[in-house]
Amino acid sequence: MNPIIKVDKSWTLFLDRDGVINERIFGGYILDWKDFKFTENALEAFKTFSNVFGRIVVVTNQQCIAKGLISEQELGEIHQNMKQEIEKFGGRIDAVFAAKEIKNEPPFHRKPNPAMAYMAKEQFPEIEFSKSMMVGDTDTDILFGKNLGMKTALVVSKEQTSVEPDMVLNNLWELTNFIQY
Repeated sequence: MNPIIKVDKSWTLFLDRDGVINERIFGGYILDWKDFKFTENALEAFKTFSNVFGRIVVVTNQQCIAKGLISEQELGEIHQNMKQEIEKFGGRIDAVFAAKEIKNEPPFHRKPNPAMAYMAKEQFPEIEFSKSMMVGDTDTDILFGKNLGMKTALVVSKEQTSVEPDMVLNNLWELTNFIQY
C-alpha cells in the first residue's frame, strides 16, 4: 500500500518526462511534437500539482541530442509545446532540464547523477531535496531521487526495475491520490 505524503508549497515535484508525462517510445525517441502523446490524465494531474507543489521541475535524459537525431532547438520546441499544453489545462512546469550526452559520457548530467537537481536548486534556491519528490519509470529515476533524499514514486511500465521506490503508481494521475495538502 502506498503511503500518503503530506506536501505543501514548500515541496518540489521532480518528474521524468518519457513514460511519466508522455507515452514512452521503447527503443526510440520523441523527435517531433506530433509523436508526443500525454499519458492518461497527465494534463489534469498538472492542474492539481500546480496548486500543491511550490515548484515543478522536469529532469529528462535525452541522449538523442548527442546522437544527432534531433537538435537542441527542436528539443526545446517540444518542451515549449508540452508546457503550453499543460498551461492550457491550468497546470505549470517551472523548468525543464535535459541531459543531452550519451550514457556514461561526460559531462555526466544524466540521471541517476544529481547534476540536473543541482541546476534546479541553483535556479530555485528555495528547493530542499528533503522536501521533494521524484516520479519516474526507471531505476535511474528512482536512484536519482533516493540519492538526493527525496521521496520517490515509480510509474510502472514494461521497463524492468529493481530499485524499491516509496510508492508505485500506474500513471502520473494516480499520485494525486497519495498526496495530502
